[in-house]
Amino acid sequence: MVNERLRADMATMLEGLGEQFRGIAELQKRRALLTATVTACDKRIEVTVNADGVLIATRFADDVLDLGLDEIAENITAAVQAAAAEVAARGRELMTPLLERKNALPKLSEIVEGAPDLGSLMPAAPDPPLTPPDPARWPVDDSGAPGPRSVVADNDD
Repeated sequence: MVNERLRADMATMLEGLGEQFRGIAELQKRRALLTATVTACDKRIEVTVNADGVLIATRFADDVLDLGLDEIAENITAAVQAAAAEVAARGRELMTPLLERKNALPKLSEIVEGAPDLGSLMPAAPDPPLTPPDPARWPVDDSGAPGPRSVVADNDD
């Protein structure tokens, strides 16, 4: 009798898992198509980011040079951050039904006595900074000079 109950619970869990995977695949397709566009400086600056918050388009109005370069730079940065936040929020909205179904499924610890709740073992990633790094904290090379500003590449050639 215990084996039958365990078998039924496991079948329910596997069926739910299959449904989750199908839902995830569909959401991934829909999320990949997300973009967000934000304007700044009375529509003189327009930026568009993709679903990952990566800048994919920047447009300037004819009168953008009426602004100072620092103002343009600050507003591009703020607009990209706003667009990235918008697309991230829309991505979270897409995930809501899937997360609700996931939360309705029994946890492994509810089926197998003493089993850990695997979800609680997953560490949360810290939020990345929205400001540039402090130049005083840049790495220093063997000569004592500050190292490159980017860990990806220094393309100032």
